[in-house]
Amino acid sequence: MAEVDLSQALQATFEHEIPITRQIGLEVAAYDGATLVLRAPLVPNVNHKSTAFAGSLNAVATLAGWGLVWLLLRERGLRGTIVIHESSSQYRLPVRDDFQAICSMPDARQVETFIAALRRRGKARLALSANILDGDRVAVAFSGSYVAFLDR
Repeated sequence: MAEVDLSQALQATFEHEIPITRQIGLEVAAYDGATLVLRAPLVPNVNHKSTAFAGSLNAVATLAGWGLVWLLLRERGLRGTIVIHESSSQYRLPVRDDFQAICSMPDARQVETFIAALRRRGKARLALSANILDGDRVAVAFSGSYVAFLDR
């Protein structure tokens, strides 16, 4: 499946499987096979200080990792359930405009270890990080551990 098709399929999955994505205006902005970029507008995610609500920032960062795992499985012809196991976010700067979460694939060895464990045991864990930028500075630094369970 081409990256455009995968991006559209991920967008449809978000909208169908995770209803909050519609309310926060989440959009799959880009995927190049190595990095996923999700975009969200400020307006539906604004707080009382006219900056992005921390819960929305965390949701978009969490979904960037979830989406990357989903794409990783799809590219290998696998389907499964993906859950966040644990996560942490550091809010370094206020976000005052529309924002993007950027999540990149870990190194090839980690990916192959994850896929091998998934195929062997039917479940596997993958640690990912995502950033929300303010210009060239990291406004939010997110790290999470995702668990995938193969559909059998």
